[in-house]
Amino acid sequence: MSATGRMPRLLALVPYLLARPGIKITDAAADFDVSPKQLRKDLELLWMCGLPGYGPGDLIDLSFEGDTIVVTHDAGMNRPLRLTGGEATAMLVALRALAETPGVLDADAVRRAIAKIEAAAGQAQPSGIVVGGGVREGKKTARTREAVRAALTAKRALRIRYYTASKDEITERTVDPMRLLIVQAVGYLEAWCRRAGDVRLFRLDRIDELTVLDEPAVPPAHARPTDISDGVFRPRPDQQEAVLVLDPDARWVAEYYPCEELDELDGGRLRIRMRYADESWMVRLILGLGGDAQVESPATLREAVRRRAADALARARHLASTYEQ
Repeated sequence: MSATGRMPRLLALVPYLLARPGIKITDAAADFDVSPKQLRKDLELLWMCGLPGYGPGDLIDLSFEGDTIVVTHDAGMNRPLRLTGGEATAMLVALRALAETPGVLDADAVRRAIAKIEAAAGQAQPSGIVVGGGVREGKKTARTREAVRAALTAKRALRIRYYTASKDEITERTVDPMRLLIVQAVGYLEAWCRRAGDVRLFRLDRIDELTVLDEPAVPPAHARPTDISDGVFRPRPDQQEAVLVLDPDARWVAEYYPCEELDELDGGRLRIRMRYADESWMVRLILGLGGDAQVESPATLREAVRRRAADALARARHLASTYEQ
């Protein structure tokens, strides 16, 4: 499901549901020409959208009774839109970024919207930051985002200490910031990475340390923005593929790591497909979930998890027997 197809539906969902309290999910899905499963995903995303602050009372709230939906808090989406100066600027930044994004269905319509907002709000001069709503982040990530925003405005390079989840490693890099992105409620820094010699996306919540350097950010002329029309994750040929079943307490894995959701199962469990390059890292991840994840495939990964767990248990028994003696 592309972002360009999903966004208009998300914008239309709240007014639609307000006008039809208690409508069945199957009926609403049919009206929007999507599957009930996709509509549930849209509704889960709406829970993260709302007014600045993004706390209780700020976000859209929905109530499910059986197979029906009711909007219990619309976060102001029932009122005509009135933009403040700051909101107009943010809208201009997002629209300009959208106009430059490959795959936009109607770039002319985007440019007409930009012209109308500029005429109403004056000529704003935003600093090239892509903004988005519904972002939930901790204080540390918020501070990181503000530091990145300042570096973008000042056009300064950054030194970052970054955790790469897929390799389970921390590296230090010097980067030339290009823009801030918010994709599916997750913040990213897009920058030219001098270590990799290429454009990279860095999740803000995985930047452990950040220093704004006293040198200009100068991405090479051939550096191009990443095409995120189909998401930020691009599978690589060297990666293996695992199918996991996550218990409710482990569903965070599907949000934190790049993966594809396959099925909603009974009891709140979730089946996902997840790619990985390092089997030992994947084994540690699964064992760290303490039994809240089961490996359906491949058999080699399932056996590696079983063997590592058995070895750990044998060592624990040996230590226990040594202590007793």
